[in-house]
Amino acid sequence: MNPSIKKQLLITFAQTLADIKSPREAENFLNDFFNESELETFTKRLGICYWLTKQRSYENIKNNLKVSSATIASTQTMLDKQGIRMAIKKIEAEEWANLWAEKIQKFIKR
Repeated sequence: MNPSIKKQLLITFAQTLADIKSPREAENFLNDFFNESELETFTKRLGICYWLTKQRSYENIKNNLKVSSATIASTQTMLDKQGIRMAIKKIEAEEWANLWAEKIQKFIKR
């Protein structure tokens, strides 16, 4: 593929993702755009990255996600990439927000 066209397609794809407004819209797009196998591959990759940052063992990840040690090892090399670090931070921020929302709800109900 022509490098210029490749770059423009990547920009268009990234803009499409950025324009998605809700988790439901994102899920609809991803389910329509990727086949089941592709979507599973990408979601497992993100799961592996996340669980590695949480110090889960290879054995735990292998058993829960049904992936090989080789897959975990190759995915682990992605952890120092800027985009992956940003995604993990967003996941952690969402977890933190949900945890505090639950605590606040419990406090209010008292």
